[in-house]
Amino acid sequence: MSNFFYQLHFYLFGLIAIASALAFVTRKGPVAAALWLVNTMFSLAALYVMLDAHFIGAIQVLVYAGAIMVVFLFVVMLLNLGHPDEISDLRGTWGRLLGGLLGLAILAQIIVLLRSPAPASLVQSEFQRAESLKDLNAVAAIAKPLFSDNLLAFELTSILLLVAIVGAVVLGKRRASA
Repeated sequence: MSNFFYQLHFYLFGLIAIASALAFVTRKGPVAAALWLVNTMFSLAALYVMLDAHFIGAIQVLVYAGAIMVVFLFVVMLLNLGHPDEISDLRGTWGRLLGGLLGLAILAQIIVLLRSPAPASLVQSEFQRAESLKDLNAVAAIAKPLFSDNLLAFELTSILLLVAIVGAVVLGKRRASA
């Protein structure tokens, strides 16, 4: 792919991801918000594929756009939150002020991080770590640290997700029977 078309598609998918994320946080209805989030996830997957991270792009679609969104919609439907007009949101003056301040704080952090030089030891250790994983393929490079060094965190995360799903089902059944 030529450099011009590569950059054009990269910026196009980036713009779609940002616009979809903004649409996601501004929707009142949870189903419409979920659809915008799926669009964001597909745009991010396309960006990963363009960056030659095909496995991460596939996982982005399977896990986030697929499984997590299905669980999200099940929770929304089980909880039966009612009409979106009955749900309070942060779209008033205080919500906009809070959102603006939070956005400025995040922007300030990004600027500080971009201007500060990275500690040499941190950069050196990351280079050594990348060098040790150089001979592995992409899947093995992800799986080796995930299932060796971070196995406990991985298992705890899966248990936390399971507890959240069971809790949503229990809450949904209680409201349905009441």
